[in-house]
Formats: sequence, structure tokens, C-alpha cells
Amino acid sequence: MSKNGSGGSGPMALVRMGVLALLWGSTFLWIKLALDGLSPAQVTFTRCALGALVLLVLCFSSRRHLPRDGATWGHVVVAAFFCNALPFALFSVGEQTVDSGVAGVLNATTPLWSLLIGLTIGTERRLHPARLGGLLLGFAGTLLIFAPWGRNGLVSWGSAAILGAAASYSVAFAYMGRHLVGKGTATIALSASQLLAATGLSALTLPIGGLAPVHPGPAALLAVVVLGIFATGITFHLTYRLIADEGATNAATVGYLLPVVSVALGAIVLHEDVSLRTVAGMAVVLVGVGMTRRPARSARGDGSLCEGAALPGRP
Repeated sequence: MSKNGSGGSGPMALVRMGVLALLWGSTFLWIKLALDGLSPAQVTFTRCALGALVLLVLCFSSRRHLPRDGATWGHVVVAAFFCNALPFALFSVGEQTVDSGVAGVLNATTPLWSLLIGLTIGTERRLHPARLGGLLLGFAGTLLIFAPWGRNGLVSWGSAAILGAAASYSVAFAYMGRHLVGKGTATIALSASQLLAATGLSALTLPIGGLAPVHPGPAALLAVVVLGIFATGITFHLTYRLIADEGATNAATVGYLLPVVSVALGAIVLHEDVSLRTVAGMAVVLVGVGMTRRPARSARGDGSLCEGAALPGRP
């Protein structure tokens, strides 16, 4: 299994990536449903709190301990801001005015932001043409799937918020890969502590539109519960593991699989029509993701974990 983000992976990493794509791909739906009765601040706080609760239970049931040193907690708070509190809030704000297709395309810029950040800070030292081509091809496939040129809201404050959320994820992935994973703390403990910190940070926004009385219906309540437990708690832990095993840029490529998952589920579960253009886009995305995961000849790729460094403790 690759520990440097160069693209190699074992069977379990591929399974985690698939499950992560399935869970993460449903996030936009749950947010949309939860906003029908809850404010963006309430959705952000609730999903962080529920996700933190789930991971804390898993952490302590596996006899893992939260970080005990101040330096680690300082890094956790920074990561919680960029990976959880800020993007969660931006997605909730953006989806009030932006449709899911535009949101999907803008979210798919995360791997490109990760690549740019990795090249800037030096964690992407050797970018092979196949990986670069795969990243660009994956984004092109996303454009084919959603065809944002025929949708409303592509140029708006809502789309700017979602684009900012995608960039924030990329900053967080690089930060987590450099300062948190591979430092001796189990990934389940890191993910639990980070969502705990994110809950505290998002609570600070509740006075801004988050304390008004609400009367959400059953659908909104169910949506926010699923969003918090599965699409936040479980998803976030799987993301942490993927960053630990393969590096920030490879973890970000999961974003390209999200539209494939959403389209496939719509066709299978809801019997939605799928156009030839959409099928072609899905095929392009899968080819692009496959190209990004080709093993590199060098042992120094993404750099999030150095060759020979011990992986964080297993959950």
C-alpha cells in the first residue's frame, strides 16, 4: 500500500475509497433536505456534533485515547476549521441558492486545488504526466456529467461559497497530512478530536441565525441525523485513513467519484433517465481516477507520509 500518495493502493484502500465515495456522494442531498427547516448554522453545528459523538464512541470502545499534548490539539483546531467548520458552513450557505449540479462541479475542483497546494508547499515533488492527465481528465468528466453551462447559479455568491469550501478542503488535507497523520496518534482518535473541535468552532456561529426557533419536519430531522452520523462522522474517519495511507492529493480524488455515485444511485434507485453524455462523463471520470492511482516509480510522491514512516495506529 502506498504511504506517499503516489497512487498505489491495496484492496482495503480501494474498499475505503468506494465506501467513502458512496457516503460522501449523498452529502448534497442530505444538506438540501436538512435546510428545509434548519438554518445553515444549525445544520453545520448538528452534523459536527453528531459526527463527533459517533467517532468518540468508536474511539473509546476501541480503547484509543484522544491527543493529550497541546501541540497536537493546536493542529487539530486548525484542521477542524479548514476541513469541517468552514467548508460545512460554506456548503450550507451555497446550497441555498445553487443547484446540486453546479455544486457538484465546484466541489470537484478539490483535487485540482490539492495538486496546486501540493506543488506550492513541496509535498508534490514529482508529478508524473499520467497523474496530471488523470486529474484533468477527472474534472473534464465531471463537466460532462453535470453540463453546468446549462444551469443557473454558476456565477453567484452561492457558487463562490462552494468553491471556497472546495479550496478549504484542499488546504485542510495538506495540513492534516503534514502535521497530524503519522505522528503516533490513531486516526480514529484524530478524527474524533477534530470533529469535537469543529463542533466547538461551529457553535460560535449559532448566534448568527442559529438560535431562531425551528420546526423541522420528519424528513429534515432524518436528513440531518444521516448527514451527521454517516456523511460526516464515518465519512470523515475514512477520509483521514485515506490521507494517512495515500496522501492528500489521492484522498482528494474521491471528489471525482461523487457525481458518478449520485448519477448511478439516481438511475438504480429512482429510475432517473441517464443521457449518453452523462454515461460518457462517468466513463471519463473512472478513467481519470484510474490514471491518478497508477503506481509511481519514485517512492517520493505526495510526501504526506515519508517512506518507512509508521502509519497511525489502527482504529
